[in-house]
Amino acid sequence: MHSHFRSRTDNVEGMTSLQVTDDAIQQTRELRDEFQRFLREYEFGMREVETKIGILRDEFTHHHAYNPIEHVKSRLKTPDSIVEKIARKGIAEPDFARIRSEITDIAGVRVTCSFVADVYRLFDLLTAQDDVTVVTVKDYIANPKDNGYKSLHAIIEVPVFLSTGALSVPVEVQFRTIAMDFWASLEHKIYYKFSNQVPSHLVESLTDAAEAAAELDSRMERLHREAHGVPQRQLAPPPPPHVVQVLSLIHI
Repeated sequence: MHSHFRSRTDNVEGMTSLQVTDDAIQQTRELRDEFQRFLREYEFGMREVETKIGILRDEFTHHHAYNPIEHVKSRLKTPDSIVEKIARKGIAEPDFARIRSEITDIAGVRVTCSFVADVYRLFDLLTAQDDVTVVTVKDYIANPKDNGYKSLHAIIEVPVFLSTGALSVPVEVQFRTIAMDFWASLEHKIYYKFSNQVPSHLVESLTDAAEAAAELDSRMERLHREAHGVPQRQLAPPPPPHVVQVLSLIHI
């Protein structure tokens, strides 16, 4: 087997340098291009989900009296982050096919809602669409993590239509309330500051804060229901105007 790298010793202080062959340069470029295509597929899938959420958000804003979506964020894992996750998962001799099957959160969208009921409603509206396939669901709202973390996680697959044909792309979608998002952001900053070695008293305080955030969610949702006269976990918007008109005609 011929090596693509040739070593030679310079006459300057005995230093050794590497000469890279044209084949090695070409292979490196091809690998770079393939990796860029790989990431772009996930970017396209992420944008598809963003569009779906954006359409729902615009519909609620313009056609209903209540919009359950507070804000939406998205992110694509960096190459370094993907490499780190490959190492953590112990994937030996990874290729793009194995990365696709083993790492399903390369593309992520986070939907922050007003109340817990909105979280489940948005999840239902998104996953009920014909071209959305639900792969896995982890309900950390019903079953919080030990540290108090709450969120609804779903891995879904959406089709992306390329010039080469349709491609099914996995995207992780997280649904959470404002209080859950605030707590998770604070927890992340604390763990980052202490390099994941958080003092026990801060861990206990974070757990207490998670319980307080859950209580706040519950109280605010009760207030919302009392103010708007809607039953728990049924925050459906009023019917569109044309439906109201038809109902009025029927009563007449």
